[in-house]
Amino acid sequence: MRELAFRLVNVFAQEGNPFSGNPLCVFADGAGLTDEAMQAIARQTNLAETTFLLPSSTRDATARVRIFTPSLEMPFAGHPTLGTAHVVSRMHGGARHIVLEMRAGLVSVDAEDNLWTLETAHPPRTRAPEASPEALAAMLGVAKLGGAPLWVNTGVEQLVIPLATAADVTAAQPKIDMLTTLAARTSGDKSSAYVWAHVGDPREGKVVARYFFVQNGGVLEDPATGSACANLGGWLLANGATEPVQLAIDQGSAVGRPSTLGLLVAKGRVFVSGLVAEAGSGVMLV
Repeated sequence: MRELAFRLVNVFAQEGNPFSGNPLCVFADGAGLTDEAMQAIARQTNLAETTFLLPSSTRDATARVRIFTPSLEMPFAGHPTLGTAHVVSRMHGGARHIVLEMRAGLVSVDAEDNLWTLETAHPPRTRAPEASPEALAAMLGVAKLGGAPLWVNTGVEQLVIPLATAADVTAAQPKIDMLTTLAARTSGDKSSAYVWAHVGDPREGKVVARYFFVQNGGVLEDPATGSACANLGGWLLANGATEPVQLAIDQGSAVGRPSTLGLLVAKGRVFVSGLVAEAGSGVMLV
C-alpha cells in the first residue's frame, strides 16, 4: 500500500474566513498513478477538483498538472491552477513565478504574498449558442437575459450568460432538463452555465456570478469558478469592452462558501487572481 501526501487549500478565499473560497486537494507526487487511480482518488476526495503533480515534459514548465473532478479529467480549471501553483511554490522554496503544464497548454502563474494570478492558456475562442435567448432565460427561470449569451473558451469551454440584474443572478433556478440539453458542450462531457450581472453602477467594477453544472443527475453549484471568470473576460473582449477592464467578482454565497475573484482584461489578455489559504494536509493510503 502506498502513502500519498496531499495538501488542502482554499482558493479565492476571503481574508480572515477559513471556510471561504473553493477547496482544492493537491497530491504532491502523482508519478506512477494510472488514470483510473487518479479518477478514483478524486472521487474519494469528492471536491470540485483534485490535482496531481508530475514531472514536466518541457523545460519551460515548473511542473505538470492533471486535474480531475469526481467524474472526469479537465484540461484546465482556474482554482486548481492557482491552488496548485501555491503548493508548487512551497515545494520550490517560495518561488513567486510558476509555469504549469496542463492539457490546455502552459499556464503562467505569479504571486504577491498569497494573491495568485494566472494568465489564460490561450486567447478567447467564442461561438454563438444554438439556443435562443428566450430559451436560455426559461432554462434559468428568469424573465429575460441582460445581453447576448456566448460560448467562450480560454482553456475550457463554458456558456457565459449575462443577466439583467444582480437580483436575477440570485434568483436563478436552472431546470435540469433544459440545462442538460441547451448548455451542453460540443464535447458532450459536461453541461454548465455561468450567469453574471453588474452590482450597482458598472463603472464600480463589481459583479455577482454563479456557476451551475449537471452531475450525477442533479444541478450543482460551484463556489468559485476561475475558468468561467476567465471566460467572462473573453465575453467582454468579444463584446467590445473598453480595456483595461478590472472586476471584483463575488461568487459562492448561495452555497455557503463566499469567494472573491479578480478579473483583469488588458491588451487582449485575460488574467484571473485570488487569495490562496492553507487549510490542512495529510496522507491517503492507496
